[in-house]
Amino acid sequence: MRLRRTALTVALAVAGALSLGACGGGSDASPGASGSTADGRIQVVASTNVYASIAEAVGGTKVDVHAIIARADADPHSYEATAQDKLAVSKAAVGIENGGGYDDFFDQLAKGLLGPAKVVNVSALSGLDTGTGFNEHVWYSLPTMATLADELAGRFSALDAAGSAAFDANARAFKAGLAGIEGQLAALKAAHAGAPAAVTEPVPLYLLAAAGLANATPPEFSEAIENGSDVPTTVLRDTVALMKSGTLSMLAYNAQTEGPQTVEVKKAAEAAGVPVVDFAETLPQGKTYLQWMEANTAGLQQALGRHKAIAR
Repeated sequence: MRLRRTALTVALAVAGALSLGACGGGSDASPGASGSTADGRIQVVASTNVYASIAEAVGGTKVDVHAIIARADADPHSYEATAQDKLAVSKAAVGIENGGGYDDFFDQLAKGLLGPAKVVNVSALSGLDTGTGFNEHVWYSLPTMATLADELAGRFSALDAAGSAAFDANARAFKAGLAGIEGQLAALKAAHAGAPAAVTEPVPLYLLAAAGLANATPPEFSEAIENGSDVPTTVLRDTVALMKSGTLSMLAYNAQTEGPQTVEVKKAAEAAGVPVVDFAETLPQGKTYLQWMEANTAGLQQALGRHKAIAR
């Protein structure tokens, strides 16, 4: 498992009662019974706004969701907890973490406040091989998100039996949205199967694989960037040369962990006419998870279409 650049600083001073907000925003809901607000909504805490969005899609108006990492420009690898986060964890009935070594801060924050049985570990839920070389960015695996929707519907139903039909219907609607995106990815795979692509980090590889793209990045490059270490000079040279080779269909770029070496690779790609598509680790402002994945898929379609036109 790759090392993550995770720093945890928990603010211990809590002045007065802090309210919880959907996706980290404000809410006037006051605590009711353990795990629910005064108006009966199930309190949910998620490590990032990606999972908060999915919880809201499934739970609808019957849940109150707090995302620990909510800013679109945040780097999840370096995180400072707030008193509001601590309070949200202590009041939650359901927690959602990515797992796989990605958001270890969640376990540290939940310790003594939210029992493991109440936490959904999405990596463990995925059924993917989580052994050596595991790509922990599982929110880009659409089948895994379908499984998560069903898991959340079941957990919410156990806490609010009267809302069970609504939770199931919401999960079905969410999965129907995923199926539409998967259809678009299947079409890309039929047209571009095996096309080589490069990444600055493994973040979007599940989505790229669904589109039929093959990762051509020197593994030492993406591993160094992911772990926050310097890329060896020879590896950086080889990666820049790959951008100039004329073989790539696109470069998937993670701006949230941008540094001088990724910028150098990006500039080489742009100079060589390689389409560059930005991918992130948190939701853009104002978008739901499905809207975000639709936009990511549209970015792939545009890049691959441009590459195909240039290659003719």
